[in-house]
Amino acid sequence: MRKYLVVFTLGLQDTFVYRWNYFMRATFGLIPLAGTVFLWRAVFKEPGGGMHGYSYGSMIYYYLLTIVVSNLVTPTEDEWQIAGQIRDGQINSFLLKPVNHLAYRLCLFVSGRLVFTAVTIPPIALILFYFRDYLALPSQAITYFCAFASLLMAAMIQFFITYTIALAAFWILEISTIVFIIYSFEYFLGGQMFPVDIMPAGIQTTMKWLPFYYELFCPIAIFMERLRGPEMLQALAIQCGWVLFMWAAARFMWKRGLGHYQAVGG
Repeated sequence: MRKYLVVFTLGLQDTFVYRWNYFMRATFGLIPLAGTVFLWRAVFKEPGGGMHGYSYGSMIYYYLLTIVVSNLVTPTEDEWQIAGQIRDGQINSFLLKPVNHLAYRLCLFVSGRLVFTAVTIPPIALILFYFRDYLALPSQAITYFCAFASLLMAAMIQFFITYTIALAAFWILEISTIVFIIYSFEYFLGGQMFPVDIMPAGIQTTMKWLPFYYELFCPIAIFMERLRGPEMLQALAIQCGWVLFMWAAARFMWKRGLGHYQAVGG
């Protein structure tokens, strides 16, 4: 454990070097929120503008939570770093050391998320304060615990998917197309574009069995108490299953990739 604590500490130090980059990215990343506010304001002003239990206030609250959750769980360029190490042969150094590469990258991911979140707190706090009239905290204590558990599993799913995609560099030189395809699915089916539960019931049923549903929307829906009781427990169980599946997929890709790796460069 000591060596991974050292990796975690080094990850914190390395990430702090780019703190202004993260701050500017978070600040200007809030600009699309303004367009979202105007869009949904126009929608809800129309007669019959409400949809699936969402009001204008709850819709704005939803998008505020997507900003917070995405900052907490979304990897930042991890796939490019890992793929670059494989392509350039820098991965050779890890093959000669008693270090689990998956655990090593996980430590860097956690440290990076902590620093990114800390740096982006000021602009996000200002936005939350401005829209404070729309904020509605959960009414039950158990909701906080379940939402936090779902948040952790969402982060793990995103990390393992990113790691697995990056390992495709063992077979192909350029993974940008794969990353773009997966990102498109995540953006559309994960709840960043719109709440998943405004879609038709049949489509929702299918989406609940896909990992994208649990990368962002699930913890937000639990926190907003749109998932409750047995439905919430089922979502947490499926989300846990996806964490284990993607962890196994990441380990499988690493083992198969090493068998294909030619150790060129480095």
